[in-house]
Amino acid sequence: MTIARKQFLLGTISGLALIGGGQGVFGRALAQTPADAAGAANRVLVVLNLQGGNDGLNTLVPYGDPVYQRMRPDLGLAPHDVLTIDATVGLNPSMRALKAMYDRGRVAVIQGAGYPNPDHSHFRSTEIWQTADPVGYDATGWLGRLLDRADWPKNLFTGVAVSPVLPELFIAEHHDVPAIDGGARDFRLAIDGTRGGAQDFAAQSDATDLPFRSPFLPTIAAVQRDTQRGSEELPKLVAGYKTTASYPVTGIGRSLALAAQIIGTPALGTRVIYVAHGSFDTHVSQKATQDRLLGQLSDALAAFYDDLAAHGNDRRVLTMTFSEFGRRVAENASRGTDHGEAGPMFVIGPVKGGLYGTPPSLEQLHEGNLAYGTDFRSVYATIIERWLGRPASGVLAGDWPALPILG
Repeated sequence: MTIARKQFLLGTISGLALIGGGQGVFGRALAQTPADAAGAANRVLVVLNLQGGNDGLNTLVPYGDPVYQRMRPDLGLAPHDVLTIDATVGLNPSMRALKAMYDRGRVAVIQGAGYPNPDHSHFRSTEIWQTADPVGYDATGWLGRLLDRADWPKNLFTGVAVSPVLPELFIAEHHDVPAIDGGARDFRLAIDGTRGGAQDFAAQSDATDLPFRSPFLPTIAAVQRDTQRGSEELPKLVAGYKTTASYPVTGIGRSLALAAQIIGTPALGTRVIYVAHGSFDTHVSQKATQDRLLGQLSDALAAFYDDLAAHGNDRRVLTMTFSEFGRRVAENASRGTDHGEAGPMFVIGPVKGGLYGTPPSLEQLHEGNLAYGTDFRSVYATIIERWLGRPASGVLAGDWPALPILG
């Protein structure tokens, strides 16, 4: 029986955090990282998932449209509370730190991002955004395909998920991506937390009296042995990184602090990082939950870029947000909003700041939802080609027009 790498990783060590270092396969991969990995020409992409479906209308607020107030008598934000961008739209009042970055030209906002025939299921829509395939069911993620095709040095840490499990967007045919849940000191094979731990597993995998033999046990055991030898290496590699930024004591604050530490460690050679925040699934009592989450996001991003700037890395790090869908235009009876369609995407860093795309109409709706105006694959293609300098062909199906958000 044969099994593809992506199936093996998902089915056998589903989402486990693999360790680099040591003298095994991952240690050798780490050793191949070029010494100039932190050079200005080596750009990094941070992909930030606003999990649960963020309400775009109360994030990028069309406060100047009377339809907005009429459709949201309780949830609608008053014009005097909005952080105004122009005479029609502004940001949620919880996003003051991000608004300050916008005012400095460091934030591009793509209005009405989505795709044709949108799905309202969390599971399916998340899959669509992470595989970049709204029609079929792709077995790999768009960043996994990028890692497979890019001519970057093969290294365990080229892509990193700051997450308890490996997100689908990183599933690849030929490239391994570690998932780090917590700090660098917590990075280990997840089996270490189970009864008996990795040592017991290794002993059983080497036993000769098992009632069955699997061709995969030696491979898993080898991963485990490399993990044990390398479990102390990652903390040592990042130990020299010191931050002066004031990160908020929140999940997204800790995640972005770790991302800055990874980016600022040249030996890791990281090019793509995934971070998640949420849940934004605000069916009930939306305002308090969303305002809190948006405030945490805004403050963490500001601290992240302060940290990057202090180490000379801010000009080489681009951050892109996405969420599986927006919310419906009309509020529901529980002072929340239900699953919708189009919503804004934020691209932060060395961008041509401003608003992009056509503002979605609140009167010409698609089944009660905002109709998309910009296909999210155009954003992906722009970043792949104009930021990371790699062809989008083979990563994304079809040809997608670039957006003028980058120099």
